Amino acid sequence: MENKLQSIKANFGTLPVFLTAISTILGAVMFLRFGYAVGEVGFMGTLLIILIGHLVTIPTAMALAEIATNQKVEGGGEYFIISRSFGLNIGSSIGLALYLSQAISVAFYVIAFAESFEAIKPWISAEFGYTITDNRIFSIPALLVLIWLMITKGADLGMKALYIVVAILFVSLVMFFLGSTDYSSTFDSSLLFQNIDSGKGFFFVFAIIFPAFTGMTAGVGLSGDLKDPKKSIPMGTLAATIIGMIIYVFIALKLSYSASPSDLISDQLIMSKIALWGPIIPLGLAAATISSALGSFMVAPRTLQAIGADNVIPNLKVNTFISKGTAKNNEPKNATIITSVIALVFVLMGDVNAVAEVISMFFMVTYGSLCLISFMQHFAADPSYRPSFKSKWYLSLLGAILCVYLMFKVNTVYAIASILLMVAIYFYITFNNSSKKGMANIFQGVIHQFNRNLQVFLQKSDKENSDDYWRPGVICLNKDSFERLAAFDIMKWISYRYGFGTFIHFEKGYFSKAIKQEADQKLHKLIEMANTTKSNVFLETIINPSNTGAIVQAIQQPGISGHENNMMLFEFKKGTTEWLTDVVDNYNLIASANYDLCILASSDRNFGYRNEIHVWIKKEDYENANLMILLSYIILGHPDWKKAEIKIFAAVDKANLETEKAGLIKLTSTGRLPISSNNIIVIPIDESIDKVELINKKSKMADLTILGFHESSIKTKGIEQFNQYDAIGNVLFVNTLKNKMIK
Repeated sequence: MENKLQSIKANFGTLPVFLTAISTILGAVMFLRFGYAVGEVGFMGTLLIILIGHLVTIPTAMALAEIATNQKVEGGGEYFIISRSFGLNIGSSIGLALYLSQAISVAFYVIAFAESFEAIKPWISAEFGYTITDNRIFSIPALLVLIWLMITKGADLGMKALYIVVAILFVSLVMFFLGSTDYSSTFDSSLLFQNIDSGKGFFFVFAIIFPAFTGMTAGVGLSGDLKDPKKSIPMGTLAATIIGMIIYVFIALKLSYSASPSDLISDQLIMSKIALWGPIIPLGLAAATISSALGSFMVAPRTLQAIGADNVIPNLKVNTFISKGTAKNNEPKNATIITSVIALVFVLMGDVNAVAEVISMFFMVTYGSLCLISFMQHFAADPSYRPSFKSKWYLSLLGAILCVYLMFKVNTVYAIASILLMVAIYFYITFNNSSKKGMANIFQGVIHQFNRNLQVFLQKSDKENSDDYWRPGVICLNKDSFERLAAFDIMKWISYRYGFGTFIHFEKGYFSKAIKQEADQKLHKLIEMANTTKSNVFLETIINPSNTGAIVQAIQQPGISGHENNMMLFEFKKGTTEWLTDVVDNYNLIASANYDLCILASSDRNFGYRNEIHVWIKKEDYENANLMILLSYIILGHPDWKKAEIKIFAAVDKANLETEKAGLIKLTSTGRLPISSNNIIVIPIDESIDKVELINKKSKMADLTILGFHESSIKTKGIEQFNQYDAIGNVLFVNTLKNKMIK
C-alpha cells in the first residue's frame, strides 16, 4: 500500500500542516454556529464547551504527534497510523469510521457554504420577487461543481487555494475583532458570568460546536507530501490546536459583549453585523467552507483507497475497484465517486445541526482510538516504540475516556449504533481475513503484564512478527543468588519495562522433602527481596543434582508472561571457573533452544555508581552489536541508571574509521536511542594492539561493560576469554544467534 500511496514529490514543510489544520479549525462552525452557542449557553457555558472539546482534541493531537514520530507516515494519513499501530483488522474497522466522518464532512461543509448566501437572499427577493426558502438550491449545485473539480483536477487544486483561504480568514477575523455595536457600549460585564439555561441542552449545543475543534488532524492527510513528517506533524498539529483554542475563547468573549443572546440565537451571520466591514464574514465563510470541503474531499477518497490497497474488505473485486487510481499520478478516481455519492446523500438532508451530530460521533470514535493507541503503547513498553515526541499516558487516557463519555451524552442512540457498526465491521473482516491478526502487536505488552491467559491468541501473531517486535524474554539460572546480587540486579533492570525475566535459583542436590523445604525458604527470601526492590522479575527454584540437568530444566521453562523466552543469563565471579566451565560446555545445548546467551562476570566493585555503560564493538563479533546496544538502552531505562549515559567504543581497522563512525551515528539517531554522537568513539587498531589491554584501560571506570563473544571463540579460547578483564568492573558478555533489528 505504501508504494501505491506514497507521493512522488515530498517537499512540504511544517507551514502547510499548520495552515491546513488552522483553516479547518477556523471554519464553518465558527462563522455559523458559534454565536448560537454563546446565545444558548452564555459565555461561561461556551468557555466550558471549548475546554471540554480541547480536553479531547489536545490529547488527540499529542497522541497523533507521538504515534507519527515513531514511524514513517505514508499516504493515508490517520488511517495509516491507526492501521499500522492497531493492525489491519481493527485498524480498518476504525478506518472505515474515519472515512465516513471525512466523507460526511464534505456534505457538512457544502451545506455550510450554502448558508453564506443568506446575505443575498433579501436582494434576490427584492430584485426578482422570488423568496428562497431551501438552501439546497445552492448546496447541491456547489457539490456537483466540487465533484467535477475533484475528478478532473485532483488534489493539486486544494493546495493552491490554501494560502488564499487562510489570508481571507485572517482578514475576516481582524475585521470582526475591530468591529463594534451599540450593544457593546451598554453591555454589563457581570452578564459574562450569568448562567443561561439552554432550552436545547448543553450537550446538544456541544455536539453542534464540537466539529469546530476537530480540524487539527487535517494536516496529517499531507503526510505523503511532507519532507519531514516527524517534525512537521507534531509542530503543525499542536500549534494549530492551541492557537485555534485561544482564538475561540476571544471570539466567544467578543460575541458576548457585542450582541444580545436573542440576536445571537436568531441570526446565524451575526458576526457580519459586528465586523468592521460586514460582507467580509460571508466571504470568509464561503472561503473557509470551500477550503474545508476541498480538504475533506482530498483526504476521504485517499483513506478509502488505502483501505482497498490493504485488501481488508473480503472481496477482491471491491478492493481492486476502490484502490484503483489514475495511471498518471494514482488519483483515487473510483474512491472519489463513492465519496461523492455519500456526500450527496447527506447534502440532501440539508440540516447543518443533524449532520454535525453524525460527524461528532465518527470523530469521537477516531480520536478515542488515537488516544487509546498512545495509552496502550505506554503500558505495552515495546522497545521498538521509541517516538521522538512523547505524550503523557494520563492525557491519552483522559482523551479516550472523554470520547466515550461524550458520545453517549451527545446522542446515546448514535453512540451505540456507531460502536456496534464498528464492532460488526471488525468481526466481519476478522472472520474473512484470518491471516491478519496484527492488532496483537500493540496489545501484546499489556496482555503479557496483566492477562497471560490471552497469550494463546497472541502467540500466533508473535511468531509472525518476532523479528520486527523483538523484546528480551530472559531466564537467569543462578547458584549464588544470595552471595552476589549482580545477576538479580541485571534481571530487575531488564524486566523493569521492556523485557520479561524469570530468575531461577539453582539448588544442587537430589530431590527430597528436606531440600524442597530449603528451596522454598530461599524462594521466599527472593520474593521478599523482589518486593523490597520493586522488581518485576518472576522468581522460581530448581532442584537438580547435575549442572547440565539444571540448565536443560531451565531451558524448558515457559515464559511466565506468555511471551516466549529467547535468552539465558548466567553469572560467575571473576577468577572462578567451575560454574563458568559448565555453562560454556553446554553452549550448543543452549543454542539448540534458539536462545541468545549472556554471561555476567561479577567483580568486587559490582556496578559502581551506575553512571556509565560501555559497549565495545569488535569486528570479529559485529553481529552482536545491535543486541548489545539494545540491552544497554533497556538497562538505562531503569531509575537506578537515570543519571547514566551509554558510550559506544568501536575497535575497527584504520581504513574503515570514518565509515564505521558514520554508520553507528546513523544507527543510533534513526533508532531514536539516547546516545550522543560525542559518546561514539571509534578506535583504530591493527594486529599489534592488544584488545584486552585496550578495553581494560578505556573502561576502567565504567560501571558496566558490555562485550560480545562468538561461537568460534569458545572453541579457540574457551573460558579464558571471560576472565581476562580483571582491571574493570562487571562485564556482560553477549552472544546472539540472530542479528537484531534496531527500528
